Amino acid sequence: MSPTKRALSVATVLTAMIAVPAQAQEIDNKEFDGFYVGGSFGLGAQSNDRDEGVTFDTDRDGSFDNVVRTVSGADAFSPGFCNGAANGNAPTAGCRNDKDDMDYYIRAGADKQYGNFVVGFLVDAGRSESTDSVTAFSTTPASYTFTRQLDYALGARGRVGYTPGGVLFYATGGVSYAKIDNSFTTTNGANSFTDNGKTESFGWTAGGGAEAKVTNNITMGLEYLYTQYTDDDYVVNVGPGTAGATNPFLLASGGTDMKRSDPNFDQHSIRLTAALRF
Repeated sequence: MSPTKRALSVATVLTAMIAVPAQAQEIDNKEFDGFYVGGSFGLGAQSNDRDEGVTFDTDRDGSFDNVVRTVSGADAFSPGFCNGAANGNAPTAGCRNDKDDMDYYIRAGADKQYGNFVVGFLVDAGRSESTDSVTAFSTTPASYTFTRQLDYALGARGRVGYTPGGVLFYATGGVSYAKIDNSFTTTNGANSFTDNGKTESFGWTAGGGAEAKVTNNITMGLEYLYTQYTDDDYVVNVGPGTAGATNPFLLASGGTDMKRSDPNFDQHSIRLTAALRF
């Protein structure tokens, strides 16, 4: 079963549990007050970034606003770009779509209930298996693919909600820090390519969810989160390698720097949550 089908199947079951808690009549403590620890897992889906491409700094002045030109002045990347990882050296071979996959987090927090209203905060830490790629194609022909994935993320956010008793409906938002695992592959065997590997980024996250008491001390829930990181520090440096002096990457300054055109790394997450309350 695919990650999407797994997440949706469990989400359907959990939604039913939230709507009609089977043990509601046996729960004495229906308040959401105090500290808790728990975790979540679910599906992380990439946003639609089909207009993304690759930008170039041929004169290495720090501005990625150049066109890589051949000796004749033609655009060396006229075949264009695709949102995904290349299947071959040309756009006609197509690209593999970004991979939506599972994410896993642990969390801890505290709530305070005032009548039917609840305010609180939480911190979480985890990672996602989803990957986001973009590919550029040159006239050589050759492909150049950038891929990124969350190595791990740490978040802190507040939440406010309303409970009629036994079920909490809430909105949440805050900040997040991520270590992003970047990688680069190419079918160009002539030039040399070096990169700066993993990058760090701060971002923000917002969403909402519902949480239900299934015992006096255990809650289960369903949560949606949108998270965005600014990931514009990953750069690939192209050098001579075994290429000749007329190589398009070398004409302007003896080398070229490359990076993704879209600095935003964002994700939609649907997570199942569980917590032990004290």
